[in-house]
Amino acid sequence: MTHAELGKPSRKQRVRTLWISDVHLGTRDCQAERLSQFLKGYQADRIYLVGDIIDGWKLRGGMYWPQAHTNVIRRLLTMSKRGTDVIYVTGNHDEFLRRYSKLVLGNIQLVDQAEHLTADGRRLLVIHGDQFDVITRYHRWLAFLGDSAYEITLTLNRWLNHWRARYGYGYWSLSAYLKHKVKTAVNFISDFEQAIAHECVKRGFHGVVCGHIHHAEIRKVGEVDYLNCGDWVESCTALIEHWDGSIELYRLADAQASEARRVAELESLGEPGRQVRR
Repeated sequence: MTHAELGKPSRKQRVRTLWISDVHLGTRDCQAERLSQFLKGYQADRIYLVGDIIDGWKLRGGMYWPQAHTNVIRRLLTMSKRGTDVIYVTGNHDEFLRRYSKLVLGNIQLVDQAEHLTADGRRLLVIHGDQFDVITRYHRWLAFLGDSAYEITLTLNRWLNHWRARYGYGYWSLSAYLKHKVKTAVNFISDFEQAIAHECVKRGFHGVVCGHIHHAEIRKVGEVDYLNCGDWVESCTALIEHWDGSIELYRLADAQASEARRVAELESLGEPGRQVRR
């Protein structure tokens, strides 16, 4: 069994809601194949695409669009055709879509922000989050400069995981690890969380689902439920709402490790390492 196969459910799991963000289709570091496999494993009533799904910044500089990226779009369209409500919340890398905000095509809606009511009655603001990033809002040239430096880290990340896969190791994000260790990045994340939590309090929301900073997390910021989807460039993470309203943070690396342990246990008992639903 390959690491690409590990960590995905063997048959579709019914869930209430999925949230994914920061896919960055159109870039070389987009983990499109892994995302397609994840989406195939779930049947959801609703899926929120929480911004930066398509990377308009990169597409302006030249077209990079392999079949795997088309497959993600096809998977989302298939989900929509089968009854899933798809809400596309725009971000800063796909801000070119903001001129079409409030467009509705069948089960697909394009919005700048949304409100989600969980099964247990919590009102959540769903927003990409670039609106609370001072650099993105007021110093766009710094945002572009930082984006270039970030690409170098992602290139190293891609190279490292190529060799990890060759030697049988699972996915691991160097860029996410460095982000968590560098003090300025940690401070930026904290400031971002505080700013977006303050907006929730001001507007009467119980919590927020966002993306933008590629740092997946579920935690309390004061009295606000802060939920960040993460990304499908570095960490391969998503948020899943179950039928009781509880929200789970899915991490591909954790799912792969859990499945690998399960397979090893079965094989030690002399049973084939078949997949079961997580």
